[in-house]
Amino acid sequence: MYTEGAPIADHKAPTGPLDKRWEQRRFSARLVNPANKRKLTVIVVGTGLAGGSAAATLAELGYNVVSFCYQDSPRRAHSIAAQGGINAAKNYRNDGDSVFRLFYDTIKGGDFRAREANVHRLAEVSVEIIDQCVAQGVPFAREYGGLLDTRSFGGAQVARTFYARGQTGQQLLLGAYQALSRQINAGRVKMHPRTEMLDLIVDDGRARGIVARDLVTGQTETHLADAVVLATGGYGNTFYLSTNAKGSNATAIWRAHKRGALFANPCYTQIHPTCIPVSGSHQSKLTLMSESLRNDGRVWVPKAPRDSRPPHMIAENERDYYLERMYPSFGNLVPRDIASRAAKNICDTGHGVGPGGLGVYLDFADAIERLGKDAVSAKYGNLFEMYGQITGEDPYRVPMRIYPAVHYTMGGLWVDYDLQSTIPGLFVIGEANFSDHGANRLGASALMQGLADGYFILPNTIGDYLADGPFPPVSQEAITQVEQDVVDQVVRILSVDGDRSPDDIHRELGQLMWDHCGMERSEEGLRKALEAIPQLRREFWQRIRVLGTGDGLNQSLEKAGRLADFLELAELMCVDALHRTESCGGHFRAESQTEDGEARRDDENFSYVAAWEYGPQPVLHREELRFDNVKPSQRSYK
Repeated sequence: MYTEGAPIADHKAPTGPLDKRWEQRRFSARLVNPANKRKLTVIVVGTGLAGGSAAATLAELGYNVVSFCYQDSPRRAHSIAAQGGINAAKNYRNDGDSVFRLFYDTIKGGDFRAREANVHRLAEVSVEIIDQCVAQGVPFAREYGGLLDTRSFGGAQVARTFYARGQTGQQLLLGAYQALSRQINAGRVKMHPRTEMLDLIVDDGRARGIVARDLVTGQTETHLADAVVLATGGYGNTFYLSTNAKGSNATAIWRAHKRGALFANPCYTQIHPTCIPVSGSHQSKLTLMSESLRNDGRVWVPKAPRDSRPPHMIAENERDYYLERMYPSFGNLVPRDIASRAAKNICDTGHGVGPGGLGVYLDFADAIERLGKDAVSAKYGNLFEMYGQITGEDPYRVPMRIYPAVHYTMGGLWVDYDLQSTIPGLFVIGEANFSDHGANRLGASALMQGLADGYFILPNTIGDYLADGPFPPVSQEAITQVEQDVVDQVVRILSVDGDRSPDDIHRELGQLMWDHCGMERSEEGLRKALEAIPQLRREFWQRIRVLGTGDGLNQSLEKAGRLADFLELAELMCVDALHRTESCGGHFRAESQTEDGEARRDDENFSYVAAWEYGPQPVLHREELRFDNVKPSQRSYK
């Protein structure tokens, strides 16, 4: 399945006391003076929280920035869909929070598969993010006295999550978007909407530009720069059905991987426990119900198996509040991987509710009785409205039905402490890299990482690389080769003229991945997937049918190009999952569990980052993880 390569190390990571490393790295990084910044150009692909904040900040610093998104506006990036909140160790509640506690909760929540230095830096920077966003006018919820309000999220026993009702991602993205718009207006950012990156230009060992397709005209265009930043999100849509926007894809990072960037921990995918269940084969995506709902909503199922009575007819003593029973210390606020597996297991034993028994109740009756409907509506009203519009049920009167679904991906391109990939000059930020979450992301940490990378980390580290610039002109040979590769791929897809649509093949791939590389993986299932995926990929190139041409807007062509990359990435995800015979976080191997069904890690053999090199056979490079400040232990939320 793969071959072993040389070990890899993060040579940019500083040493010394953990709480001094970020300060030490900032001081040791070389600077670029203002006059020289005006001579340097940086490409930023993606305009979500990570990409939008990075482009705005780099332009504010004086660099020339060229920004790309495939949406019609930067503010339509998928970050807008995040609902619940953003973590920060402000300790406004005086409930025992601190930078170190946020660091520890994140390391533990990731099942001790993340770097200490990166995670501590994230916790440090978190306190600055809130101040930045408040200064931008982000309308965080406030208490009666005017102070910023916080609420709890899974995996923590303190209330550190700042929020803007159920639309935190939207409000934070608008803050980044207004900062970006200011720089566009000032002429320091050149914006290219409706443009998709299709390949990376590497010359003399450095990332020097991209080849992109104008999605309206169909024209391919080459853009050159001194550095390239990828902020293109995760690859959850490999599974077809996920909580991601339909346009979310892996093309940018996968094409960079094929040009030499290592891909780390691809099997680490997160299953979110609080999604509206699948309703039929007609669906093209799933809808997330924010984890914040588990603050006041109680999760339960009937104690009797296959009990099909309406919820109001099931008496209190006939209900199993299974998370509260199994995990009394954290209750309904256990981390996502644990809540998801618990929901799957309870449904597998016949206690699930709704069509097919694939659902559990999320009930707000106690909260409404305790707080009143108006108070619950003030905190969660837009989420309740969304649920009602989708299901036709009133969650104020009837419990929500939820079930786990693919959400976030913790894997991504390998980066060092400076957020630079194995290709010099290629920086990767936000969900597109692997760096901060380990094998499981705690809720409300995605927004934290995206803004930390974009506003505070990348602007401090990219200068150390750009201090060697401006770089020599890019060779025409390097440009021509990548341009030809892009054109050849488009022509090849259009020329098949088969009988299966991209959605049809993608749906089949998604079912394969969900069945064999989803919430539970086994050697038998993964080997089945690794036999089926190459066959499906061959079928793609023999039977794909894309209507229209490449000379204009063609969403079928867009889907097919992205699917070609998903079909290759899916195989690497399964190889990674097969080789890692332990269970950790969102990666749960059926062969590696405790007697009570919890994940069993194997620190002796698998305490490393798996960084894969592209080739006819993937090459595994291991980055050993060291824990000097926390001791890896069996995760317990009981």
